[in-house]
Amino acid sequence: MNYILNFSQIVINWFHFNGRKNLPWQINKNIYKTWISEIMLQQTQVEVVIPYFIKFIKKFPNIKKLSNSSLDEILFLWSGLGFYNRAKNIYKTSQIIKNKYKNIFPENFYNLIKLPGIGKSTAGAILSLTFNYNFPILDGNVKRVLTRFYNLKFKKYKLEKILWNKLNILNPIHNSQKFNQSMMDLGKIICTFKKKKCNICPLKIKCLTYINKVIIKKKIKKKKIKKCWFIILKYKNFFYLKKQKNKIWNNLYYFPIFYKKSELFKWIKKKNFCLKNSKKLKKIIYHLNTYSLNIKSIIIEIKKKKKKKKKKKNNKIWFNFNKQQKIGIPTVIKKIFYKIYKKY
Repeated sequence: MNYILNFSQIVINWFHFNGRKNLPWQINKNIYKTWISEIMLQQTQVEVVIPYFIKFIKKFPNIKKLSNSSLDEILFLWSGLGFYNRAKNIYKTSQIIKNKYKNIFPENFYNLIKLPGIGKSTAGAILSLTFNYNFPILDGNVKRVLTRFYNLKFKKYKLEKILWNKLNILNPIHNSQKFNQSMMDLGKIICTFKKKKCNICPLKIKCLTYINKVIIKKKIKKKKIKKCWFIILKYKNFFYLKKQKNKIWNNLYYFPIFYKKSELFKWIKKKNFCLKNSKKLKKIIYHLNTYSLNIKSIIIEIKKKKKKKKKKKNNKIWFNFNKQQKIGIPTVIKKIFYKIYKKY
């Protein structure tokens, strides 16, 4: 029991002198800000999240403002942050809170985990970091600290079960907020993925990986490369974009994409555009989470735009780069736009 108290107190003491206390979501904190930050921080580094969080809160300062917005408005601010399903979950959650909870954010763990994109760890983070409720957090940083501390070598699901049990014992009843933040900060600052700083770690005296001088082998998987083609239809300063239901960038607007060259030519023939001329851009290798895209783009200048059919949903637009519409666009599309403007 003394050892458990020592572990918790050691990391909390370390946090007082070395932890992060001035992150944007820690200043004038509330449950809404914590929720947004926790969703943004899923699979994304703090440094990357900060500017997106600041812009997001400026535009949507509270749940009411957010619940009255559209998915496109949210995706517009999210563009470049990646893992766009998170933005979709934020939108879905805002609508549930609006309709079911009358724009009052639920403060009950079991109500929280029913909301889109909020699992056990995220719900615990929202409640412990906002209200100091006694719930543990098991994010990537905390997993790394505990796995190395106990020198655990199990497969994913068994490992997580063990780590949850350890956290439930270690998490102090009255200081859950500081303990959780200190564990995340330890993983981010000291017990890092690439270069762990064991010499200045407050837990090294009892850390089994450090004591036993265990060499941590990093498994680097080679990413598969997929070929694809973008058709860039250009009319003066306008570009043809389509809101697509694609696994890569679901609900975002981008150029027509093809994974077979034959499909590309069939599409051009079927659309019967009045072609002015066409040019090829240099290929781009764009890295996604599990694989990379080898992107080849063909710019086709057309003589006139086709008129929209009134009955159809507005999922196709002529995007004016000089006067941009507020829609979600993947980062790679923005890069291609800048390449085009340099070329022309």
